Amino acid sequence: MSIALEPTTEPRFEEAMENPLASVGERLQSETTAVRMKIHWPGVRKTLSQDQNRQAAGTFSADTKSLSTSKKLFDTSHPAFRAATAVKSQASDYWRSVTLPYVEPGMRLIRRRDVASFDVHMTTVKAELAEAVGQIEQVYDELVDQARTRLGNLFDPADYTVDLSEQFAIEWDYPSCDPPEYLLRVSPRLYYEECSRVQRRFDEAVQLAEQAFADELSQLIGHLAERLAGESDGTPKVFRDSAVTNLMQFFERFQRLNIRSNADLDQLVTQAREIVGNVAPQDLRDRTSIRDRVAGQLSQVEASLDDWMTDRPRRSILRRSR
Repeated sequence: MSIALEPTTEPRFEEAMENPLASVGERLQSETTAVRMKIHWPGVRKTLSQDQNRQAAGTFSADTKSLSTSKKLFDTSHPAFRAATAVKSQASDYWRSVTLPYVEPGMRLIRRRDVASFDVHMTTVKAELAEAVGQIEQVYDELVDQARTRLGNLFDPADYTVDLSEQFAIEWDYPSCDPPEYLLRVSPRLYYEECSRVQRRFDEAVQLAEQAFADELSQLIGHLAERLAGESDGTPKVFRDSAVTNLMQFFERFQRLNIRSNADLDQLVTQAREIVGNVAPQDLRDRTSIRDRVAGQLSQVEASLDDWMTDRPRRSILRRSR
């Protein structure tokens, strides 16, 4: 069965500019808001004390200054702990999949129309984490007993908290990127300087978004082209369906999040989508002619993408806390 993409309903690059006098950065600022996510997670390793590090160094006749030692507090492969870790990964992956990069560490930009659905989804994820932590609490004594056996003399009961609910948490908020209104009353000059600084940051965010999309596309098509064109022991290399499905997911995300800032990048994504959009992974395995054609076409797109990235001026994105 082939994988087909729905025709895009997004506006063309020219149509995206409702206000021809507005920059892409200004459009981005008007269409998005910042979203910040924090994940609180217990440390699963702890550095050994100086005396313990000295004993370990003595075992190997090593210099203590050249040795770093730690102990593993929990068996993170336990099903209960793995379930909680899976929820954490889901939260982080979802946050990144529906947002665009921003210049401030720990912050990304989300379409204002997507805020409500994001909040609902994250509330569900938060509940799933609470349930997973509840499962850990049920086996917590077992995990501690295992650690006592594994660690021997390194075991310290003080390393293990009683209340796990305070150790696991996912939080998110929507910090303002705009200059504070009171600054206009205090000093109009400072306020408008701050407005200019914020605008520059959104201009930089546009570059960050373009670069992130281009880097991801380059990696995905490069990987697929290499798996299709390369040979191992005289036979074509085996590739997983994910080599194709990951590209399809990228196209969907690009269509949903693209800020229509660069027509050349849009065109390269469209070319890649047209190449693989109606090709089934099994056809690429079974039919050499399709395999060779797709590999060659993807290599051409990859080369064009490399040229596009090389020709673009790169700004140094300064991350200041001002």
